[in-house]
Amino acid sequence: MSTNPHNHQMNHEQENHMSHNHSQHDETSHMSHDMAHMSMTSPGMASMDMHDMKRRFWWSFALMIPIIIITPFMGITLPFTLTFPGSIWLTAILSLILYIIGSKPFFEGAKNEIKARKPAMMSLITMGLFVTFWYSIYALIVNQLFHVEHIMDFFWEFATLTVIMLLGHRIEMTATMQAGDATSKLRALLPNIAHVKHGNEIMDMPIATLKNDMVIQVLAGEAFPADGTVLSGYSQVNESLMTGESQLIDKTKNSPIISGTINGNGTLDVRVTNVGSKSFIGQLQTILSDSQDKKSRAETLADRVASYLFWIALAFAITAFVIWTYLRGVSAATNIAVTVLVIACPHALGLAVPLVIQRTKSIAASQGILIKNRKALTAGNHLRYALMDKTGTLTTGQFTITRIVTYDFDKMKAISIMAALDRQSTHPLAKSIVNYAKSTNAPHQHAQHVENIAGYGVSGMIDDMHYLLVSARYLKENQVAFTPLTDDGSISYLLRHNQVIAAVVQGDTIKDTAKDFVNHLVAQDIQPVLVTGDNTKAASAAAEALGITDVHSQVSPQEKIDLITQYQARGDVLMIGDGINDAPALAQANISIAIGAGTEVAQASADAILIADQLPKIITFLSLIKHANAKQIQNLWWATGYNIIAIPLAAGVFAWIGLMINPMFGAIAMSISTVIVALNALTLKY
Repeated sequence: MSTNPHNHQMNHEQENHMSHNHSQHDETSHMSHDMAHMSMTSPGMASMDMHDMKRRFWWSFALMIPIIIITPFMGITLPFTLTFPGSIWLTAILSLILYIIGSKPFFEGAKNEIKARKPAMMSLITMGLFVTFWYSIYALIVNQLFHVEHIMDFFWEFATLTVIMLLGHRIEMTATMQAGDATSKLRALLPNIAHVKHGNEIMDMPIATLKNDMVIQVLAGEAFPADGTVLSGYSQVNESLMTGESQLIDKTKNSPIISGTINGNGTLDVRVTNVGSKSFIGQLQTILSDSQDKKSRAETLADRVASYLFWIALAFAITAFVIWTYLRGVSAATNIAVTVLVIACPHALGLAVPLVIQRTKSIAASQGILIKNRKALTAGNHLRYALMDKTGTLTTGQFTITRIVTYDFDKMKAISIMAALDRQSTHPLAKSIVNYAKSTNAPHQHAQHVENIAGYGVSGMIDDMHYLLVSARYLKENQVAFTPLTDDGSISYLLRHNQVIAAVVQGDTIKDTAKDFVNHLVAQDIQPVLVTGDNTKAASAAAEALGITDVHSQVSPQEKIDLITQYQARGDVLMIGDGINDAPALAQANISIAIGAGTEVAQASADAILIADQLPKIITFLSLIKHANAKQIQNLWWATGYNIIAIPLAAGVFAWIGLMINPMFGAIAMSISTVIVALNALTLKY
């Protein structure tokens, strides 16, 4: 395919242009990010506002301090306890305020879980908060107003449970970045305005008003607002971010246009064929949303443990209430049922996973990987396949000189002439030739009367000789005799006196660390799979160089999802990518990693981002999350293990042999397990 180093935009230029021209979209995106609305793990963990959660935590923490100071722990006056006449009423007032402020997120979450018929962590927390608070209010009224009997209150436990649960969820939300804004990043690729042709006049219109068969004019450097077909004009477009195709695409009459890509140096008139949800960007948004929703609904181990504990505690409490009402009356039965529910309060369970997540995130960040989704910690144990994009992932994604061919002409002189012609250009391909000339110490020459040949290349005078650096298309159309090179990449030919004297091949190069990374995957029994939208020739060449035998080329975003689904039927899948076309696949995979130098859309869709430009760091990351997952399981056992014994004991299952637990023992056991959980999380190391 012919290419022209002066008539297209490279990846980072696209991003710069978009960030400059789409401030309205960016502002919305940043606002969305700053608010940090995120979809949590269970159905009940609905969209939570990070700032709101932060405010609730600090208000609750401030209220908890006086409560634990003026309130005895399980009726025991601790060394720091400070009681005074009426202190219990002050405790009740502070607890009521805390109940209103701190419990709302959990009650809303429990409501969603119950609607989804999947009671889990939110339901368990809500049950604990509800029972400890309202039973304490009941105890306060009975003890202070009726003096019938002394009933133990749980204000101390209620306050600490509220704050610990808020802390746990704050840690999770802080340790997990938003993945749901990927669709807004896609919207930001489109311009706000389209230049619509009405006869001989052009009118700027919002892209929302575009309809099929309208004719729009897209100027050099502008983003295409919709899918379409070129009516007139010539340009070249880099579609690698959208399709994975590493070569530049000529756009002439009848050429298809993909929305969101950036026009090169030419002006194109385009007939609109697909707008809105039917356009490439629109379809990508739909696919991405479906993949993310499916992944976000996946149940975590902590959710399952909380769900089991919820039903177990509820079943034991109800059964105990019924049986003990028959044996000892309603009052005694109520105390026993409440004891069961209090013991099931998930103090340690609420911190078991968040503390490990926070610790893992900190270690991963020190190694150049940013964790965005907590599910990444549970998906690394059974990986069988690693599906990888090519352009920008295994390769640099930037065009560099791969070969220079001369025809009875001095190579160093050819390099210096090409550099002289390109020295006035700021384009990345032109700059790569200039930089190559510097690195090879080619003689410095100065070109005069340099002119851009629209759609073909550049010409100029050097030492009174006329030279051209042009594409193969120019040679064909001007009937210049030449033997075309078959190298993969962008090829330009140097002419003197209408004769080809040299050719330069500029292509995407494989990253230095890619081969080592692939070898590490194979050593860990993870099969590397190359999945790219690039052409078969380029894909096969890269795969052969890296030793990858499983190759899929010219794959669309939807086909990437289909491939991941097929591999997932045989085992867990890791997906690594950097382009917009990789985003749905990143959202679909069991665990996904976006390349830090890639697009914001890919980063927003992935579970983690590789900031360090070292692919083998991913192997280190996979090892880390395996250890982190083991720590999570250990913590879940520490957090809930005592309940296996404590709940039946509290319910009176072994009362017939004189074994029955009181709430104090349960509270002490909860405190010990919370400390163990925290210490165990800290033992996770790199």
